Amino acid sequence: MADQSRGAASPARYGFTDDRAEEQLRAAGWWTDAGPDPEARNVLVALSRSADPDLALRSLDRIREADEQGWPELATALRDNKILRGRLVAVLGTSSALGDFLVGHPDEWKRLTADQCTEAACYADALRDAVRHGEKVHTGAEAETALRAGYRGLLLEIAGTDLGHLVETSLDRPRYAQVAQQLTLLAEAALITGLEIARTELAPDGLGDTRLSVIAMGKCGGHELNYVSDVDVVFVGEGDLQLATRLASTMMRAVGKACFEVDAALRPEGKAGALVRTLEGHTAYYEKWARTWEFQALLKARPVAGDRELGDQYAEMVTSMVWAAAERENFVADVQQMRRRVEGHVPSELAERELKLGRGGLRDVEFAVQLLQLVHGRADSRLRSASTVEALAALGAGGYVGRSDATELETSYEFLRTVEHRLQLRRLRRTHLFPDANDSAELRVLGRSIGIRPEMSRGEGDILLVEFRRHVQRIRRLHEKLFYRPLLQSVANVSTEDLRLTTKQAAQRLAALGYGAPDGALQHIRALTAGVSRRASIQKALLPVLLDLLADTPDPDGGLLAYRKVSEALEGTPWYLRVLRDEGAVVERLALLLGTSKLVPDLLVRAPEVLQLLGDPARLAGRAPAEVAKSLRATVRRQPGLNAAVAAARSLRRHEVLRVAAADLLGLLDVREVCEALSSVWVAVLQSALSAAIRKRTAELGGEAAKLAVIGMGRLGGAELGYGSDADVLFVCEPAEGVSDGEAVRYASSVAETVRKMLGAPSADPPLQVDADLRPEGRGGPLVRTLDSYRAYYARWGEVWESQALLRARFIAGDEDLGERFIEMIDPIRYPGGGLDDGRAREVRRMKARVDTERMPRGADPTLHTKLGRGGLADVEWTVQLFQLRHAFEVPDLRTTSTPRALAALAEAGLADVEDTASLTEAWLLATRVRNAAMLVRGKAVDQVPGSGRDLAAVARILGQSADDDPGEFLDSYRRTTRRAHAIVERLFYEV
Repeated sequence: MADQSRGAASPARYGFTDDRAEEQLRAAGWWTDAGPDPEARNVLVALSRSADPDLALRSLDRIREADEQGWPELATALRDNKILRGRLVAVLGTSSALGDFLVGHPDEWKRLTADQCTEAACYADALRDAVRHGEKVHTGAEAETALRAGYRGLLLEIAGTDLGHLVETSLDRPRYAQVAQQLTLLAEAALITGLEIARTELAPDGLGDTRLSVIAMGKCGGHELNYVSDVDVVFVGEGDLQLATRLASTMMRAVGKACFEVDAALRPEGKAGALVRTLEGHTAYYEKWARTWEFQALLKARPVAGDRELGDQYAEMVTSMVWAAAERENFVADVQQMRRRVEGHVPSELAERELKLGRGGLRDVEFAVQLLQLVHGRADSRLRSASTVEALAALGAGGYVGRSDATELETSYEFLRTVEHRLQLRRLRRTHLFPDANDSAELRVLGRSIGIRPEMSRGEGDILLVEFRRHVQRIRRLHEKLFYRPLLQSVANVSTEDLRLTTKQAAQRLAALGYGAPDGALQHIRALTAGVSRRASIQKALLPVLLDLLADTPDPDGGLLAYRKVSEALEGTPWYLRVLRDEGAVVERLALLLGTSKLVPDLLVRAPEVLQLLGDPARLAGRAPAEVAKSLRATVRRQPGLNAAVAAARSLRRHEVLRVAAADLLGLLDVREVCEALSSVWVAVLQSALSAAIRKRTAELGGEAAKLAVIGMGRLGGAELGYGSDADVLFVCEPAEGVSDGEAVRYASSVAETVRKMLGAPSADPPLQVDADLRPEGRGGPLVRTLDSYRAYYARWGEVWESQALLRARFIAGDEDLGERFIEMIDPIRYPGGGLDDGRAREVRRMKARVDTERMPRGADPTLHTKLGRGGLADVEWTVQLFQLRHAFEVPDLRTTSTPRALAALAEAGLADVEDTASLTEAWLLATRVRNAAMLVRGKAVDQVPGSGRDLAAVARILGQSADDDPGEFLDSYRRTTRRAHAIVERLFYEV
């Protein structure tokens, strides 16, 4: 029990580890033989809460020894005055340097009992008083000593206010920005006082017509100084420049020895340049010689001492230059290169600990914020703050940075700045190096100094290390997201006047860019940018770039209208504008899509999630059709009923059609991949709808009356669907056991009709028409037949055109065994033994001639009709199919539903010259691409190549022609390719 009693009364209970702690506590009167003095318990608790209790107690002991007569007053004040106790103990437990100051100036602790200076005039008056003796201002070493003491006293006050809440939790906790502002005001006061010392020393009788203004740069200019910072300045003078230069040098010497280093290296020509220049000299340099980084530095320039009028003139001069700097050639790239250069100078062994210059350090935040300010601040004066924190808040409020990104970046920036403050307070030395991960003692003290307390089994140092790494990683991630944002260079390339989008300027610019209806375009711009909301702010930043991008598309006016419609439709989608703002590639690609296609905007409104894929070409074009189909079927299968299943299937098809269309327009998919993808998703939709309809009908009847299979025909069978293609099918059924053929057909027909009706219901999407007109007896025949009925029909009544149609037949949905048996049944019909005889071959030729004559639309140009025109799809397909009918029985490779594969098989078998089949393949692929492109451009199915105008230009651009090329050359090329193919068709089709 005695041992426990002694342990409970040990100084270790209050966090002391120094063996001298009890002796020092006894000397202070706070410890007795029985343990802690009850009246001093609050002082001991305060000491225990300080960052380093041993350091705090040791400093108090030294103060006691230095002023034994004054100690009783201080000891009493520490017991009774909570404000003093919190401030003094916190300072002494954090800063050995301020402890040394108090030992040398024991009465200075009284500064911590009163309200603190917070105004520039208060600091300036206090420092002036410190360097005066009566009406006389000290000079030389005497002035420097007095200024040093006055400056350290005021620094003590700021530190006490900053740290007091750590010891006495009821004290207010100032924000980082408040502390940085006070440190900046103190630095300004030191510069003012230093200049007064210099005037007294060099020109006691007055300066005459000589004027000198001190311009703060860097952190001082931004109101964000550290406890120990170099203060960057630039001097501007008039009159006797030699005297002005001596004044500047003397001020730098006095302030440098007493307070902090004054650095004028940011002046024109750096350290090699004149220390003081006239306003005209500065102007001439910045206009002719200044580099990009110098304008970045000038963003924070502001007058702080000396001649105010001259300083204001300088500030006005540089402001106009700073906010035009982003128009400089390669401005964004220069700033980015500067950041990489700064980062490269950090020694590799210190890179992860360097708070200021390392990856994820303070410079990452500052460079990102300044770059965004300089690019967007040209047109938005709200961003023109010299303070990093204020500018970041403005960027977030204006929508230039996401709210969460701005908040996270500000939080992490303030965390690192606070760590930096505490590191510098320790010994009042300029440092930005985070402690080594193995230095647990230093980490613990640093963690406690910023308010971290132990949690569970983790100590303060462990928590600090985890937090430090988390904030550094967050800063680096956001830095790379914002600093290397592709949109920045695009915005920087737009002139400042054009960014403002005023009516007169915008109208002139729109006309110059090639907009056919500038007034209409202006209405869209006004609608998108009206008001002061974040949405409007983001649009104001996006539109100048978007207008340029749309101007390079075939239809700028239509693209801008589409952009307005999409933006208004997606106004409530929280990520829409954020994606456009943060991912420049998305803006560029969206502009191309909207200015080229009428189909894309309509789909995008109903499937906006595809927009997010535009920034990642691999995701946009990389999904395999089989994977897409599997995912679609699985999603639809989970829906609770037929209506929900079909709605889900149509929605997923919409997504996939838009994804494929976007990838197609961006040149990420070739025409075969487009057709395969569209066919695959159509098949998946049909499979899903059929399964849902069967489930519904079976549930109604209490059982399945028949098996049902769907056979793809035409382009669906060949996996060659385009954007506007119908799905040609046959429905075949087989009765369940004990069910009559009639009942089976009725059951299957009701299912088939349900599928056709549900999928064919009108909507804004591309049509989903299930066309069964190729069935026996056409529209007059039954929609569904049994397998035996098909067999009997083809054996008795089948015509040659039906055999030809069956060449494209393949099983696509329903009962797989039934579908395969149907395919086995029709193989002898479409691949007749011995081949098609001459008589039936003549019948095929007569049918084609009749189609060429009768089905060509009135007024259509036969040289530009992709389907029925000369050398078009029908020409090639009829030729291939005639060869299949005549030779597939002996050439297995011809037994394919794919036109290009059949052409390849013809050449491989020697049935046609390689050059001929290559020309036919080229023409077929070209016609398919043009047909798809015309659908994308017009938003509706069309077979005719546009003959002129923007539609022709758009189709030509989709097929790879540049904006500068004459679309007429594309028409000539199309006609040339199809004319060559038609000549081959004439020879092969009629001579085979």
